[in-house]
Amino acid sequence: MNKENIKKVVLAYSGGLDTSIIIPWLKENYNNCEVIAVSGNVGQADELEGLEEKALKTGASKLYVLDLTEEYVDDYIIPTMKAGAVYEEYLLGTSHARPCIAKGLVEIALKEGADAICHGCTGKGNDQVRFELAIKHFAPSMPIIAPWREWSIKSRDEEIDYAEAHNIPLKINRETNYSKDKNLWHLSHEGLDLEDTGNEPLYEKPGFLEMGVSPIMAPDKPTYIELEFEKGVPVALDGKKMSAKEIILALNKLGGENGIGLLDIVENRLVGMKCRGVYETPGGAILYKAHSVLESICLDKMTLHEKQKLSITFAELVYNGQWFTPLREALSAFVDKTQENVTGKVRLKLYKGNMINAGVWSDYSLYSEEIATFGESDYNQKDSEGFINLYGLPIKVQAIVDAKNKK
Repeated sequence: MNKENIKKVVLAYSGGLDTSIIIPWLKENYNNCEVIAVSGNVGQADELEGLEEKALKTGASKLYVLDLTEEYVDDYIIPTMKAGAVYEEYLLGTSHARPCIAKGLVEIALKEGADAICHGCTGKGNDQVRFELAIKHFAPSMPIIAPWREWSIKSRDEEIDYAEAHNIPLKINRETNYSKDKNLWHLSHEGLDLEDTGNEPLYEKPGFLEMGVSPIMAPDKPTYIELEFEKGVPVALDGKKMSAKEIILALNKLGGENGIGLLDIVENRLVGMKCRGVYETPGGAILYKAHSVLESICLDKMTLHEKQKLSITFAELVYNGQWFTPLREALSAFVDKTQENVTGKVRLKLYKGNMINAGVWSDYSLYSEEIATFGESDYNQKDSEGFINLYGLPIKVQAIVDAKNKK
């Protein structure tokens, strides 16, 4: 990439520490280029307040705020949830937001005739891969600028130093300088005291949790909810028809109030290192749980087990930034086929961080009380004798051969 040819840059802009200092840095290091900031609204709410004023004051020529919330839910969150995709317990909140944002970013870059796209991802993280693979999919010839791989800044403290030297206002300070990512699905926390795996997260400290409360501080009375699904997609909460986005937002409130969806893990990053993260995913955790309960009665054994195996592959694809790949699309087609009869209602009891099954119903249920009952039924228990003899025949033959060869 010849810097002399870079006259206009589209920047993935969040207004956080990284992207706030990137605007003046780009102008200093890329010929005083025009910087167009693009923020993808995936439900980060209050983080969008005052964003345009801040972007313009720090040197951007304009700011686009793209409302991607419906697209994010319908085209990324729900397909991943239907797949049951979980990466090492993590519900992929940052992972499936990045391809959605990157798609919008490329659309603006092409519309504006940009010479390059810039992002604020570090060289240690997964997001650089997620953004850049999506950009390569939609604009394979577009140059990409990643300041963290170029500049001399080595830490978040040094970023704050740069911001202070350039009079860039920040919403954080050195004591609350967690690396966070927020959207309508989750909130992640990394850095500071969490870098020591021996430190317990400060769940009870005011201001640490943003989407809910610690289970210790949750109500002493349980909350019952009922979720309805059609072909694996959530369509109603407590009898009220709602969009998937509306359901997630409502579950975030209910789950957060009851201390649901907290996760503290050391995960294996794509770039090879282990990293500790604390996640808040209250509504997502409930949705995954309810969907799994409904599948337990609607899917046959072989389909369920194969789907569980492939869900690991699906999760790895999402985590590793490979959303726009033939394999992910093929797996989604498989998942959609498995969901044709995943229709019904699930009741859960939420209590101090726990999600307790409280009932499940479906017209497509494969569970038969008449067959499974411990009471009298038409099931002929004598049939099992022949089944066991045939099923155990290889074991019996092996034992006979082993005994003969030991003599």
